[in-house]
Amino acid sequence: MASVSFEGVEKVFPGGTVALSDFSLDVADGELVALVGPSGCGKSTVLRLLAGLEAPTRGTIQIDRKDVSALAPQERNVAMVFQDYALYPHLSVRDNLAFPLKMRGMPAAERERRVARVAELLSLAPLLARAPRQLSGGERQRVAMGRALVREPAAFLLDEPLSNLDAKLRVQVRAEIAELRRRAPTTMLYVTHDQVEALTLGDRVAVLERGRLQQVATPAALYEKPANRFVAGFIGSPPMNFAPARWLGEADGEDRVAGVRPEAVTLAEPGAAGGLAGTVVQVEALGHETLVYVRLAAGEGEAPSRWVVREHGMARHERGEPVTLRVEPGAVHLFAGDGRALG
Repeated sequence: MASVSFEGVEKVFPGGTVALSDFSLDVADGELVALVGPSGCGKSTVLRLLAGLEAPTRGTIQIDRKDVSALAPQERNVAMVFQDYALYPHLSVRDNLAFPLKMRGMPAAERERRVARVAELLSLAPLLARAPRQLSGGERQRVAMGRALVREPAAFLLDEPLSNLDAKLRVQVRAEIAELRRRAPTTMLYVTHDQVEALTLGDRVAVLERGRLQQVATPAALYEKPANRFVAGFIGSPPMNFAPARWLGEADGEDRVAGVRPEAVTLAEPGAAGGLAGTVVQVEALGHETLVYVRLAAGEGEAPSRWVVREHGMARHERGEPVTLRVEPGAVHLFAGDGRALG
């Protein structure tokens, strides 16, 4: 394992497209940092730069405090797993795992030792004689991960590794990755568009937008204290509700925006004092919870806001029903006109 560091990294592609701008991030030895953000935000470019598949336009990249910015991929000792398993169909699981070691000329006895260790870690031992076509999607992904781990890399890079799996398998493999880290701590950078993966797997989560790092923090800090409106609206499902601050009594003469998480809002009878009047426009009953979408009444010349309220269990509401929204005291986040979090 090793630490990883990006210092003032910029990546500009031919034609002028800026993929990363002034990107700085330190990943500790044995830490898993999840990179999350909308499509095109630069998160996969971070992995490609670290792997040596792209060269930075500016800035430095270090592995274990050594500048690797100009080194070839094979000189960096990093392993990468993509959403495509890329297994060799004519080779057994055992031979797929051993292939990168064989290419490096490693003696057979050491290859077998490493394959056996990784097969045990990933519960692949009963599958070693099988061909990829005889495996489930989750088993194939575990083999792809094992083929990277068997190299004992300094850093383990995962680029959307679960996106090709169905919902049930994603949960299963996500749990297996968490268990793998418990049994064999490895420095990991994990790219995903799924914030559930990011928040459940990451020791810290880095949020990117348009090539710029918006915030890096623990999952709890990211959710509870977002650095700006973009992070507040991106992290959380459903996302944070927003409205002019004066609607919630937060006016002080400045143009500010108030944000409230769906779980910090409750529904009361229409006309109840101390709340915001609205109308139910959609109800999503999910069994363990119900999401109620409400259109808030707007002042003259103002656009209405649509908020979502999270209620436990199978709550009963009808479309068109008038309601009053009440916000928990102390649950309001304030943002300046430029999006910065205040307070």
